[in-house]
Amino acid sequence: MDALIKLDVWKRACRLSSDVFNLVDGCSSYGFKDQLGRSALSVASNIAEGYGRESVKERIHFLRIAKASSYEAWTQILIGIESDLIDR
Repeated sequence: MDALIKLDVWKRACRLSSDVFNLVDGCSSYGFKDQLGRSALSVASNIAEGYGRESVKERIHFLRIAKASSYEAWTQILIGIESDLIDR
């Protein structure tokens, strides 16, 4: 666990989750708020899960999921801004 805490990408993903939760705190659309929160949280969670796996193949699998979740969160943020569900 100590080595995971030193990973810059994991720290940044955790910060992303916190920032997203703060961003959608006042959002009136619960479904949107919930989905965006889950996708942002998934980034850091999958980095951590991959880091805890034994094989390189498993680590890569979870890092790919984390990358896909980051694209999902980014898309939802853009849609939220365009739909005035969240402020810029």
